[in-house]
Amino acid sequence: MPASADERPRDLLIAGHLNVDRFLSVAAFPEADRTVPVERTRTELGGTAANLALVASRYGVACGLIARIGGDFPAGLDAPLQRAGIDLRGVERIPGAATPTCTIVEDRRHRQRTFIDQGAMADRPAGRDAAPPGLADYRWLHLTTGPPAAHLRLLALARRAGLKVAADPAQEIHYRWSPPDLRALLAGAELFFGNRAEVARALQLLGLRRPEELLEIVPLVVRTDGPRGAVAFARGETLRGPVHRPARIRSIVGAGDAFRGGFYAGWFEGLPLAGCLDAGGRAAARWIEGRR
Repeated sequence: MPASADERPRDLLIAGHLNVDRFLSVAAFPEADRTVPVERTRTELGGTAANLALVASRYGVACGLIARIGGDFPAGLDAPLQRAGIDLRGVERIPGAATPTCTIVEDRRHRQRTFIDQGAMADRPAGRDAAPPGLADYRWLHLTTGPPAAHLRLLALARRAGLKVAADPAQEIHYRWSPPDLRALLAGAELFFGNRAEVARALQLLGLRRPEELLEIVPLVVRTDGPRGAVAFARGETLRGPVHRPARIRSIVGAGDAFRGGFYAGWFEGLPLAGCLDAGGRAAARWIEGRR
């Protein structure tokens, strides 16, 4: 993929998934050994890193991606990233590998079941990979879904280059991250993002009981609570952001990524933490409504 990079110093480099998302809409999920008809289908660009970058760039954050895709990545699917001016120098196409693909089944109550073929983003042995192109051009590295060994290597490279790091393993915290690896990730980060279930899983893995205890490892924890908004746990204060209810629901898939994009927009504008939570909530509501 060709690069699209600004001349000025850039804000946020995001390492994570760039997916093909295939959506199946059903009236209700089937019971075991039963079949239900699919009412609608659609295919979109997705993935934690791609979603976050698209939203943050819409609000003026200069973003880049680090991701692996396969040789089968559909031509033109990355057009939104190109139009947004997102730096794609770190997107690596792996010949012979499959592009990460999510099959997402949604029912009429907007509940979802997700199945992922990791493809080129599958776990691989820890190596001595070179620093991704343009790493030193950025101020922050956001580590979201992806192979833990590769992310810990990126963490070390970023810290050596003077970047600050945000940890956001997202749903993969439930099945890809071990206690030692998660502790190493958080200990090298300034900021940890997660939803309620993901923060609870972090506490379980680390043998802790309350989100505030994570602050002994990482200085700031931002937890999204779905329709209840978001809360930030910082050393010395806890803040709950305002609730922004969407006027309609197209899909909740990617809403957490959108929250992060809005949060970063406020962060890089220099807003106080409360303002960042507000900006994140507004961005998530807009995403859920389908205004992307």
